[in-house]
Amino acid sequence: MTSNNASSADNQQERSEFIGWVIGYVDGEGCFSVSLIKNKTTKTGWQVFPEFVVTQGEKSVNTLEEIKSFFGCGNIFINRRKDNHKENIYRYCVRSRKDLIEKIIPFFSTHKLRSAKKDDFNKFVSIIKLMEKNCHQSLSGTKTIARTIATMNRRKKPKILESSETTR
Repeated sequence: MTSNNASSADNQQERSEFIGWVIGYVDGEGCFSVSLIKNKTTKTGWQVFPEFVVTQGEKSVNTLEEIKSFFGCGNIFINRRKDNHKENIYRYCVRSRKDLIEKIIPFFSTHKLRSAKKDDFNKFVSIIKLMEKNCHQSLSGTKTIARTIATMNRRKKPKILESSETTR
């Protein structure tokens, strides 16, 4: 007796393999980052700007389209190269806090990264949680976020922590 679930099992295996591919791809080409941007219209004078980004050269932009389709959110932007490289770079970016909270964070909380990016992801999540509590709307909260940012990715000290007017 044959089962009608064979195609369902195939689809589950395909989905599982695709999820593994997404995790590996993000481990290699992805980034969870938070920027602090001077913005006079905010209470603190600083805007907290979280984003999930995956980059790829022009020849493989289709992979970014697959990831965008998988998550069902975000946009793909072109970064035109002005150096000696022969192709432009494309960036798949998710900047909507709602999409980060409802789609990106749950996915990577369930499907763990394996590289050092898992630490940046955990810090990214902690910053998003602080933002959900509106901590970014006070100078002390923004500084707390900035100290976490300083330990992520390039580990460059945010300007808010360097400025004499905010460290008094």
